[in-house]
Amino acid sequence: MQMEVLDVSPELAAEWLTRNTGNRPLSKAAVQQLAGRIQRGEWQLTHQGIAFDEDGVLIDGQHRLAAIAKAGVTVPLTVTHGVPRTAFTVMDTGRKRTGRDTLALAGEANSTHLAAALRGLHLYLNAPDSPWSGGSSVTSNDQLLAMLDKHPGIRDALHPGIALNRACRITVTAATIGWYVTTEARPDIDQTSWREGIVTGARLEPGDPRLTLRNTMLSLATGKAHRRRDDSREHLLYYLKAWNAWVEGRSIKLLRRSPNETMPRISRQTATVPAHGVPLQP
Repeated sequence: MQMEVLDVSPELAAEWLTRNTGNRPLSKAAVQQLAGRIQRGEWQLTHQGIAFDEDGVLIDGQHRLAAIAKAGVTVPLTVTHGVPRTAFTVMDTGRKRTGRDTLALAGEANSTHLAAALRGLHLYLNAPDSPWSGGSSVTSNDQLLAMLDKHPGIRDALHPGIALNRACRITVTAATIGWYVTTEARPDIDQTSWREGIVTGARLEPGDPRLTLRNTMLSLATGKAHRRRDDSREHLLYYLKAWNAWVEGRSIKLLRRSPNETMPRISRQTATVPAHGVPLQP
């Protein structure tokens, strides 16, 4: 076998793809994800590249080549020639490094929840009204690390997020993002009673936004209400609706989501003494 590092242009990538005669079907979502990484400058040269067998047939790397062609950017790539055909059955069978793996290797605690929260925060900030499932919602590991660098407070937001999840089954992702973005947008608000009300449900009157959110989440969790595939987006939408009502001192007895409803903006209003009787100011 012979290995070399070459700068592979979109034109060369397209040419080499014509030698692809026996690979698995091409995944458009995987190509789009890789192309996005290339266009954002996240591509890095590694030992993983493309491979041709003894007859010059492409046997590994079709997604990388398709992504280079789609991105329209030349990148360095490890190219191996003369790989025995018998090696094809054991190629590319390893598990890809996940966002959780990347964060754990960086020394982050709660890496599973943190990765999901960072992905959700990225979608909330960049595509709040798009579905948070499917290929278009994929977030690269480099994007997760960049989000963490820009929003380090998401680490602390995990603690109330986990507490709210245990109390009413709202997803940790939605609760963490909800806590983080409202705290960042409204540092003037003491949210202690917001969290305690949802966690305990004690002495809350009907129409209190905290009780309404708590009951809505519990109903969703027990199957009494319709569930959607992108649960975290739906839960965050309910969270922000209830939080806005709470901070404005409004009662709200029902939380629902219309098919094309957009993500609520964080309220800038403040009621000195809300309708539910708990002052928001410290």
